[in-house]
Formats: sequence, C-alpha cells, structure tokens
Amino acid sequence: QVQLVESGGGLAQAGGSLRLSCAPSGRPFSIYNMAWFRQAPGKEREFVAGISSRDMDTDYADSVKGRFTISSDGAKSRVILQLNSLKPEDTAVYYCAAGNPIKDLRTGYSYWGRGTQVTVSS
Repeated sequence: QVQLVESGGGLAQAGGSLRLSCAPSGRPFSIYNMAWFRQAPGKEREFVAGISSRDMDTDYADSVKGRFTISSDGAKSRVILQLNSLKPEDTAVYYCAAGNPIKDLRTGYSYWGRGTQVTVSS
C-alpha cells in the first residue's frame, strides 16, 4: 500500500510561484510513475504533469507547459511540482498520484493523495 503525503500550495498572486511536494510512503518512488492532477470547482479532475520512474521522462498538459516543472529529488524520495507564472485559472485542488510504470504518463494511477489547495488571485 502506498500513501502519498502532499505539502505546499496556498495563495499566490497572478504571475507568482508556488511549490508542491509529494512524498510516497510504504514503497519507494522509484518503482512508480508519479503525477499531479488538479480539480477546479465544478470541473472534472485533469492531468497536469507526470514523471516516469524508469527514465525520468516527463509529460505536461498543454495548459501548463513552459510554466510548471515536475521533478524528483536525487534520492527519488519525493516529487516536486514547481508552479511559475501562475494564472487565476490555475486555481484548483492539486492531487499527487502514483501508478504502475507504464509508458503513458497520463493514466494508470492507483494511489492518490488527499489534495492541496492552490489559489491564484488576479
């Protein structure tokens, strides 16, 4: 069983930055793909960014490409999502996810964190 503990998030102004962190417990990150999803009020949960456990390949939603960066620390003990150039439409609850090491980084996630709120004011 994998438990995902998220931290970071909070309130930022448009154009600002935030940093989210996710630490898996129970199993090493190195055997899972990791990703961030988000869900805004009244909308479905959507993929934001993913990172492969095998080759550290990354994938991003078009809406965040060039602004957000997903990475892991050197020991692969946590996954970081750096949010830059934030926009009000980035406001959502952000969820960390872990899944089997498949090639498609946008699907196949079985484990989810509880979410952390990101609010961007204009």
